[in-house]
Amino acid sequence: MNIEQARFNMIEQQIRPWNVLDQDVLDLLVVVKREQFVPAAYKALAFADTEIPLGHGASMFFPKIEARLMQELQVKKHEKVLEIGSGSGYMAALLATRGQHVTTVEIEPELKEQAQKNLAAAGIANVKVELGNGAEGWAQGAPYDVIVISGALEVLPDAFLKQLKVGGRLACLVGNAPVQEAQIITRVSDTAYDTAKVFETNVAYLRAAPVPSHFTF
Repeated sequence: MNIEQARFNMIEQQIRPWNVLDQDVLDLLVVVKREQFVPAAYKALAFADTEIPLGHGASMFFPKIEARLMQELQVKKHEKVLEIGSGSGYMAALLATRGQHVTTVEIEPELKEQAQKNLAAAGIANVKVELGNGAEGWAQGAPYDVIVISGALEVLPDAFLKQLKVGGRLACLVGNAPVQEAQIITRVSDTAYDTAKVFETNVAYLRAAPVPSHFTF
């Protein structure tokens, strides 16, 4: 496989048609090598328009979802970022290349180790990979400028909103499969939030994600 041609095709045929037109984001996808974060068994799918299994019920997002979220979040060099669900470490790598520091939280020890190895091998030093369950928030280091939840949720816990700085942005995929909604939530004041709905998708749920009560009275 010609890796650079495959990367070019991914950007031009999958990502740009999905309204990812920010040149800084397109350049980022060239700089951060996606193939370095894909399990060996799936290297041939590194640039395919598909989710890639990581084991333990986790998977890498479609490349176009990663790119679209990066475009919507507009991470800046001075910003502190929280990611829930490290997976292979790829989304943390994208965020870290744009931001000041990333804390990424992974519930599965094997994936945590893999993410750490992948990030180190890629020479990315401004990421801390934490082992834990961040599905209902992560208070250590809060508040954050940017929060990314790398897995779907049926409902977004309020804790995440409280852990966002004023002016901060949160990316989440919320809803019931097969239709989940990608939302960018901006904290505009101590008490107010703006929600932009940017696309619909269907991805795996975050491990240990809270389940809303379905009782009716």
